[in-house]
Amino acid sequence: MAANENFEDHRRKWDRDEYERLAAERIQEELDAQEKAKQKQPPVKRELLRQRDYRVDLESKLGKSVVITKNTPSSQTGGYYCNVCDCVVKDSINFLDHINGKKHQRNLGMSMHVERSSLDQVKKRFESNKKKIEEKKKDYDIEQRMKELREEEEKLKEYRKEKRKERKRKLEEESETQNETESELASVMGFSGFGSSKK
Repeated sequence: MAANENFEDHRRKWDRDEYERLAAERIQEELDAQEKAKQKQPPVKRELLRQRDYRVDLESKLGKSVVITKNTPSSQTGGYYCNVCDCVVKDSINFLDHINGKKHQRNLGMSMHVERSSLDQVKKRFESNKKKIEEKKKDYDIEQRMKELREEEEKLKEYRKEKRKERKRKLEEESETQNETESELASVMGFSGFGSSKK
């Protein structure tokens, strides 16, 4: 038995009280973090949704081949790249859905709420649309346009007639000068013609 008293235990001894205290502190920190997360943060004030001031480019990569390697950046891989959200969308329809979607608008700093229009704004919009329609009517008056087209066609016909007459005159003058040179040549050679009955 004396040997058992001198026997030393080489195993590490743990201080149970110390580790219980550390575990209780960790649990308390987790509970505090959950309570903070539950407390409502003041909502982020975002801009109202507004119309895009740029044109969406869907046709630039249409029908083009691109070589893609492992080292190609995601902005140059196949599909449409959104630099705001840093994502690649495979086709144009999904790209438009993404651009008009909640996630993209939120990354731009806009909410999905639209500004409510006042009565004055609506009236002004109606007036501006009426003015545009009237301008289009002035621009595209069908009868006047048809009249202009007829006049242009008549001018073109006259121009073509004059060209034909001019060509005829030139041909007649050339044939007269040619006949004169032929008759001179024939008289020099000593016969009246070259044996053709045509004149």
